[in-house]
Amino acid sequence: MTNQFDVAVVGGGFAGSLFALAAKRAGRSVVLIEKARHPRFAIGESTSPLANLLLEGLCDDYGLDRVRPLTAFGSWRRERPEIDCGLKRGFTFFSHREGEPWARGPARESELLVAASPNDEVADTHWLRADVDAFLFSEARREGVECIEETRAESMEADSGSWVLSTPAPIRARFVVDASGPRGFLQRALGIGEARFEGLPRVEGLFSHFRNAGPFPFPSGSNGETPPYPPDAAAVHHVLDGGWVWALRFESGLVSAGVAAVPSLARSLRLEEGAAAWARLLDRYPSLREQFGRAEPTRDFTCSPCLSYRASHASGPAWTMLPSAAAFVDPLLSTGIPLALAGVHRLARIVDREWDQPDFDENIAAAGRRTLAEADAAGLLVAALYAAMGDFELFTALTLLYFAAASFAEAATRLGRPSGSRGFLLIDHHGFAPAFRRVCRDVLQSSSAGNLHTRRREILLAVSAAIEPVDVIGLAAPGRRNWHPFENEALLEGAGKLGATRSEVSEMLARCAAAPAARTLG
Repeated sequence: MTNQFDVAVVGGGFAGSLFALAAKRAGRSVVLIEKARHPRFAIGESTSPLANLLLEGLCDDYGLDRVRPLTAFGSWRRERPEIDCGLKRGFTFFSHREGEPWARGPARESELLVAASPNDEVADTHWLRADVDAFLFSEARREGVECIEETRAESMEADSGSWVLSTPAPIRARFVVDASGPRGFLQRALGIGEARFEGLPRVEGLFSHFRNAGPFPFPSGSNGETPPYPPDAAAVHHVLDGGWVWALRFESGLVSAGVAAVPSLARSLRLEEGAAAWARLLDRYPSLREQFGRAEPTRDFTCSPCLSYRASHASGPAWTMLPSAAAFVDPLLSTGIPLALAGVHRLARIVDREWDQPDFDENIAAAGRRTLAEADAAGLLVAALYAAMGDFELFTALTLLYFAAASFAEAATRLGRPSGSRGFLLIDHHGFAPAFRRVCRDVLQSSSAGNLHTRRREILLAVSAAIEPVDVIGLAAPGRRNWHPFENEALLEGAGKLGATRSEVSEMLARCAAAPAARTLG
């Protein structure tokens, strides 16, 4: 191979491989460096409607026809059955009390189900990252990207207008992109510092993959009621006091599961003890024990002493970090993949359209600032959610900030009106963004002052007011009782908030339903 490239990408996960594919299609010479060998274990596995819309856009812009089936469950199973995935019809939340089996309340006050699609065909997916990352890395190689595995870049030096990366055969590149994950290559190579997310506790994690995990004991169809989707066919969140447990089910029968815990809960469980800590967790929560009591981990547990990470800055002269390397908030709300895909698409456009232009460096700097701003917004909401985990009514209300923003952004983009919805969690929306920040900070300040419970009614009203201008899927509709099905009529009624007519929204819904990899709202 040659050792001179336009772009060097360090990190061969899905984000690095997708960016390398796009940069190659844009006419750049690209080398992609991965320290391990595919397939290899990774988490960050659950998509969302917005994530798949971003992936669609990337595939459309750069002709990635072989990747496009991964944007919906139906097309994935038909065209890429060799790549394991899971069905994600929505976001499921269950509230647990220690020592008590989970039980449905009369007003469904211990559960929250938010649908993301009307059927399996157009549903979102969980990505078995070992399979997905290996596939996308092989696609990059197939496209002509120079792909190198089992090679670690430890440092780089500037030399004659290029960076020289310290690999066994030194690599020169005009531009370096870090996709190597938190505390990765560029942080080490350039000595980049860390910053904290506002209000977010130091959350620890313990996780693995399992075989033989049963379904969650959910009383489906009781009292003549049918949930908006099968609750296990989702990103399942078991909300505890001081943490939460996730469960993602794949077509192969594999289940990805883990716990994210604030320091007090992590110390109590002694997460560093791995399997023993997981057993202690199951002993405390009978319904989790019913689901996972006979499950067998397929690999050793991974314990992460600090899940969150934020670089102090994400770009500089002739280098940048993709979001997956610049920041990681928490698996809560499945923000990792959409944030990463937004960053990949943003950077690909600059490398495609601004290469050799005088404002290239400034555009890269702006993209780095945007990456951190979007991560900060996600971090602020997740911090508020952790503060509210002991009050499930407040917790569920705060999640609607995410669902309102995500569904509005997707609908606006589908309608060709993205200007008012740019930025993850609508951080550019003149009405929603300041209200969103006020609510989250109010929760954090009230929690710190010890009066969150006494102010909960005021905060609940503030959440309702914040989402009202962007609620286009009827999240505030009366009678939902924590079940939010996918309803076209709700979107039609919200047309005015999108600056559209009912006819335009109806045409958009018909167009999406007719697409080979149709997407929906949620």
